[in-house]
Amino acid sequence: MKALLSRAAGGPETLELAELPDPAPGSGQLLVRVRACAINYPDVLIIEDKYQFKPERPFAPGGEIAGVVEGAGEGVSGWTEGDRLIAMLGHGGLAEKVLVPAAMAVPLPAERSFEDGSALVLTYATTIHALLDRGKLQEGETLLVLGAAGGVGLAAVELGKAYGARVVAAVSSEEKAEAAKASGADSAIVYPSGPFDKDGARALAAMFKDAVGPNGADLVYDPVGGDYTEAALRAIAWEGRLLVIGFPAGIPRLPLNLTLLKSCDVRGVFWGAFAARDPEANAGHVRTLFRLWDEGRIAPKVSRTWPLARGGEAIAHMAARRAVGKLVVTMD
Repeated sequence: MKALLSRAAGGPETLELAELPDPAPGSGQLLVRVRACAINYPDVLIIEDKYQFKPERPFAPGGEIAGVVEGAGEGVSGWTEGDRLIAMLGHGGLAEKVLVPAAMAVPLPAERSFEDGSALVLTYATTIHALLDRGKLQEGETLLVLGAAGGVGLAAVELGKAYGARVVAAVSSEEKAEAAKASGADSAIVYPSGPFDKDGARALAAMFKDAVGPNGADLVYDPVGGDYTEAALRAIAWEGRLLVIGFPAGIPRLPLNLTLLKSCDVRGVFWGAFAARDPEANAGHVRTLFRLWDEGRIAPKVSRTWPLARGGEAIAHMAARRAVGKLVVTMD
């Protein structure tokens, strides 16, 4: 089988297409032929040794796959050859075949494409956990979504509307603003590129305040970080909640006097740890996501695909923060 490997820490250009022996499923494992692998920001970090998990090299990046069962190890039940599934791997997905713990596989309905299936779990499961479990989002609240045209951003827009919020999307271009509004955002603003000096930071905070209105944002969904976080915190409502999702713009340093003045919370969101600690609650969220998908209230937005040999280009596209919706590598 072919796999796109990281042999040394570096950017997407360091990845090498290699031929490897097919893996054999062990106890509790499924052998899966990968049909599609979604690209996410952790893929940018993991090949540079900047992610919280550092796999032993060589390894293939790619943590979110859809594919077809080709075999099963001892003790596996409920799966047969030819079954379609989606799964979260952490890494290893940019390969033609992978091993998946059967307990972590989710059936993919026949009417859903492999590309869309691979683009569902990480962004939407992260976001439903963030909005409901960590953010305690209530109907009628104002939700400010930063980076609202990326994978998790569009998921936050759709799920925010599904749960009755007024959604304000903040993005970096007019094209992204249109994408956010097409996914249901009530309004969208285009912010300038950072980092910012003091005047620029004040102007950004004023932009956020104007967008959310005089009462502020009840909930801020922040997958961006950097200088954008403090500006959004300054636009938060009394007893509002700011959700820390990620920080491609840099890890922010917040003046904690703002949390006192607004009596607000800054809440971390680590979906992977949540899913490991409470798999039943996570499985309930995934069932809810499929129901919302069936109802047409959410739908993965795959904007571009690449073949496996050019998978590094997909990661580079993600690293450049040019992604609208989801990026997917296909194995066909």
